[in-house]
Amino acid sequence: MEYICSDCPRKCYAFRSDDISGGICASPALPLIARAAPHFGEEPCISGEHGSGAIFFSGCNLKCVFCQNQEISRGKAGECVDAHRLRDIMFALRDKGVHNINLVTASHYVPVVEKALNGLELGIPVVWNSSGYESVETLKRLEGLVQVYMPDFKYSNNILAKKLSKAPKYKETAA
Repeated sequence: MEYICSDCPRKCYAFRSDDISGGICASPALPLIARAAPHFGEEPCISGEHGSGAIFFSGCNLKCVFCQNQEISRGKAGECVDAHRLRDIMFALRDKGVHNINLVTASHYVPVVEKALNGLELGIPVVWNSSGYESVETLKRLEGLVQVYMPDFKYSNNILAKKLSKAPKYKETAA
């Protein structure tokens, strides 16, 4: 897979392929999964008793100086997956009894995530766990594929957003 990326609000138009990283996120076209496992660190209504089926994607379209997951968000570690393998991971998590599939910071991998979710019947909700820095076009692509949106709204001040996360117009974009 290769394409010119305009998925996030930055619209950097970086060339990305299966093995060439590009853009602010510095990610290849195929997702890198840093971790996929039941996760109990979310809000109780998301984690429940059996955990949220969290899939942590490497890379990020923000560069927050305070990131608690820098090893993942700045890293290139993890398993490279295509849409078929991503589906298999979702089914494996579901089969472990998790309450949902929690896609953590997947914004920079929308084409593959969209393909994996299209026509997928999991029987549990899909959670879009993001920084809130999404384009309207991206959210429209996820319509009907994602049941719960859990943006982590970070800034109501664009000066701070640009300084601390290198995110111009964060406030308007997240709103």
